[in-house]
Amino acid sequence: MLTTSNQQNVFPVAALLVGAAIWGLLWYPYRLLEQDGISGQVATVITYAVALALGLVLFRKSVRAPQIFAGDPQLLFWIAMFAGWTNMAYILGVIHGEVMRVLLLFYLAPLWTILFARLLLNEKLSLHGYLVIALSLAGAVTMLWQPESDFPLPSSHGDWMGLSGGIMFALMNVMIRKDQYHSIQLKSLALWLGVLLVGLGHSLLAPAPFALADISTGSWLLMLAIGLVVFALSLTMQYGLTHIPANRASVIMVFELVVAAIAAYFLANETMTLKEWVGGAMIVSASLFSARVNRG
Repeated sequence: MLTTSNQQNVFPVAALLVGAAIWGLLWYPYRLLEQDGISGQVATVITYAVALALGLVLFRKSVRAPQIFAGDPQLLFWIAMFAGWTNMAYILGVIHGEVMRVLLLFYLAPLWTILFARLLLNEKLSLHGYLVIALSLAGAVTMLWQPESDFPLPSSHGDWMGLSGGIMFALMNVMIRKDQYHSIQLKSLALWLGVLLVGLGHSLLAPAPFALADISTGSWLLMLAIGLVVFALSLTMQYGLTHIPANRASVIMVFELVVAAIAAYFLANETMTLKEWVGGAMIVSASLFSARVNRG
């Protein structure tokens, strides 16, 4: 039998592991929608609109001014904005870039989490923290360096999306942990709304208008299913991130890379170069070491 203490530890960890596994697969249906002519921006708006609508119906009692403005309400705004950028960058990155390369750059998040957790949560940085920073940067340089380039910068749209998404994921992670005033339901609603708004803003920049009437029934059903998965996934992740320290959560989420690597190989026939394997190994190692950054 699990004790209350063990349950409080096991359930949030299990929630993050399940969430990481699903995120490691979620790129594939978005690619299928892109192949059907539905851009990542439009697919994001529709799927998160489904999640938001369902959340507003089920959590309508949580949408009250006293609850929203309790504690520090601006945290909900920042959760929304960072979540919007993170999810939009993730989806566009895995659609237009190589899945594992994008995700490995995304998983520089422990590096950014260490910095933001120190600044915003006052989590002290130990010697392990400096090792994480060094390994993360070395891994990124190894992956991004090109012989013809003087400085290791992302070389594609997918790379930039992965890198920026990881930075925003770290900020979202820290904000969720910092916000102990609002319920998981309210934070989830803020997340879905943020992704919807950022997706709408990005859709306005699209070169040509998109007609909803052109979407096939199969694609509508697929987006409905994704929306339902996003709804359940967001609640699961919010629960885990609210109860697990920011740096430890980033380590647990590395499980996504394992699932994504297997899925990318079998579903998209994608493989990585030796240089990407070496850089990726450094980044993953840094993520694993980051579990100890708050220890003495």
